[in-house]
Amino acid sequence: MRDKRKSGRVVSGAVLEEGRGKRWNFLRGGGGSSSNNSVQKEKEVEYLTDEQVRKKKRKIWIWIGVAVVLCVILIIVLAVVVSKKGSDNGDDNGDDKSGLDGIAPGSIPSGAPSWLNPFVWADTKDFNLTYTTETVGNLPVMGLFSSWDDSKKANDKVPALNQPWGDYAKRPARGVNVGGWLSLEPFITPSLFEYDKRLGIVDEYTLCTYLAARCESVLEQHYATFVTEDTFREIADAGLDHVRIPFSYWAVQTYDGDPYIFRTSWRYLLRAIEWCRKYGLRVNLDLHGIPGSQNGWNHSGRLGPIGWLNGTNGEVNRQRSLDVHDRLSKFFAQPRYQNIISHYGLANEPKMTVLSSQAVLDWTEAAHKLVRGNGVKNAVVVFGDGFRGLHNWQGELQDLDNAALDVHQYVIFNTNQIVFNHSTKVRYACAGWTEQTLDSMNRATGFGPTLVAEWSQADTDCARHLTNVGWGNRWTGTLLTGNATTDVTTPRCPLQDSRCDCSAANADSGQWSSSYKQFLKMFAEAQMASFEKGWGWFYWVWDTEDAPQWSYKKGLAAGVLPAKAYDRDFDCDMSAIPSFSDLSEAF
Repeated sequence: MRDKRKSGRVVSGAVLEEGRGKRWNFLRGGGGSSSNNSVQKEKEVEYLTDEQVRKKKRKIWIWIGVAVVLCVILIIVLAVVVSKKGSDNGDDNGDDKSGLDGIAPGSIPSGAPSWLNPFVWADTKDFNLTYTTETVGNLPVMGLFSSWDDSKKANDKVPALNQPWGDYAKRPARGVNVGGWLSLEPFITPSLFEYDKRLGIVDEYTLCTYLAARCESVLEQHYATFVTEDTFREIADAGLDHVRIPFSYWAVQTYDGDPYIFRTSWRYLLRAIEWCRKYGLRVNLDLHGIPGSQNGWNHSGRLGPIGWLNGTNGEVNRQRSLDVHDRLSKFFAQPRYQNIISHYGLANEPKMTVLSSQAVLDWTEAAHKLVRGNGVKNAVVVFGDGFRGLHNWQGELQDLDNAALDVHQYVIFNTNQIVFNHSTKVRYACAGWTEQTLDSMNRATGFGPTLVAEWSQADTDCARHLTNVGWGNRWTGTLLTGNATTDVTTPRCPLQDSRCDCSAANADSGQWSSSYKQFLKMFAEAQMASFEKGWGWFYWVWDTEDAPQWSYKKGLAAGVLPAKAYDRDFDCDMSAIPSFSDLSEAF
């Protein structure tokens, strides 16, 4: 055993341990002195009476008590400061419980479902928390205030909400999507999909299946933090005037076997619309996930087979999707939404290359009739082009009133276009997409009214999880889909060889070269110019956790988008397109 007397100990500890304290000498069993004169040592000891001992003990306990009281006071003060700081920053922390102080817990009936009980909500900011079971279209109004103000306008270039927008062909929409929020998409929020690949968590269905009872709290925390009031203020500040809000059918209804969280996203959708109202932004409602999945892609909720209008339950899911629109359109026919809901989307990206085109057309007619019949009068009814080719829409659905064809334009999901170098991509955006837009707008060659509800300035498919969780990408020739007909195993960057790499494309925007930034801005502005030949555009997407090429917000910060959406430096003057000949092309 180590000799403690040779160790460097604290003096007070040594005194107590070796019996040298004046009071505690004999209580510890004698001295530890090396002197042989014990009689002399005893004489040097100061003896205390029992009364003196009791007094010293009282003093010690008094000081201990004072210390405890001071600690308690300090803890209380810190708690108040932290609480106030959280309240002051309610827009950012997503855990704002403001408004609950005025609500008596007893006013919420025992057993009330979570969507009617604000005491279990993760965020109560800007909700009316008065309990009510009132519904419209069998959808709860809980959270809505009774009054609203439509006098705001997004900017000086557009009318206020309570004024008619006018002709979209003359005043095109300039909007953005808040994607990856109420309908999850792995590349937008990869942190929600960071699991061992062997677990197979690739979409919202598998995520909620795995999380089970925890899914509601995980997703509500995401709803409360990923998009906040600041989001809509920043969108208006960027000179944008419309917001497309993707959401999925489980905001309205779930069915046997569904792991999705029922209705939690509903109140966030309603609050988002009110925040858009506050900043004068018009809303494009986008039903992104349909019962059974309309395309089999992860952002429909479930990756895999298409079960809408297709397969064993195709007709069941057809009716379910109409039932969802029956309830939604009754709700959004209320007077409070007549000015702010500018677009009403029926189904995001139905995959008509697989589905029966006639079945989709018949459903679209039925859904349009339902929506109009339920009182949604002013909104443009939007339906997807289905990837069937814009010229194939000539003469289709001409009896639909105030309807528009929704086209999504990307080069990076096309194996033959992703290889374009930067100069060619800008030229294609100016020439190719302008021609397509004009042809589609002309009823002699296309459907007629056409808008682009998704596009991006991304020129690679390198973003993590973009093509699906764990699938690789076309850029480096590592796309493995499980189907040999869709695999891409040779590099498809402009160099088409081993130099194709994703590190630069996925780098933080601060590392982008000046040439690459020049290209990104010109590519974005070329698309804006092309799509404004139609009924306007909605950028995909406002923000991402990383993937800076895809984020409008990050693009603004990097200077690769116009500071105001209505001001452009480049307007498709083909002679002004540089060669972009440096190696930044190759990424």
